[in-house]
Amino acid sequence: MPRIPELNPAEMDTAQKAVYDSILAGPRGSARGPFHAWLHSPELADRAQHLGAFCRYSTSLPPALSELAILVVARHWRSQFEWYAHAPMAFEAGISAAVIEAIRCHQEPDLVEPDQRVVYAFVGQLLRDRTVDQILYDQAVAALWGSAVWSIWWALWVTFCLVSATLNVFDMPLPDGEPEPLGP
Repeated sequence: MPRIPELNPAEMDTAQKAVYDSILAGPRGSARGPFHAWLHSPELADRAQHLGAFCRYSTSLPPALSELAILVVARHWRSQFEWYAHAPMAFEAGISAAVIEAIRCHQEPDLVEPDQRVVYAFVGQLLRDRTVDQILYDQAVAALWGSAVWSIWWALWVTFCLVSATLNVFDMPLPDGEPEPLGP
């Protein structure tokens, strides 16, 4: 049960409704997940939704690498909703079911593509050690180019840690009838 009430659009104040409508009109088309918590602070919701849209749709990373990074963050935070929402997107973007399942089960995935191996290692090391060593950083720059390293760090790691923490702190529910994909 969520720790913060879901706002009914008919009962939102002007600022909340403006942000809500902006979210619906954007690339997501819905205001699920962290948005119900963020809409309690429309200024935060507006900034977070624009940052999130940039991170998901406007970085130099291809969708498969973005979704791979998001899954690593979601698994680390045990963010049920984030995993529920992004595992299908990762599969659609080209991440194999076996890789998705390995990450879900805290196992080392068999990543064939070098850029996927670098993204997985980079995000995992950053989550685990709170930094990335020079060797891995250099590998990421060589494999992905400098702007993609920026995208991994800022656009994905920072943003989806914020999303995952929001979902967890406010206990945002999965849709009715959906099991917890990461277990209790």
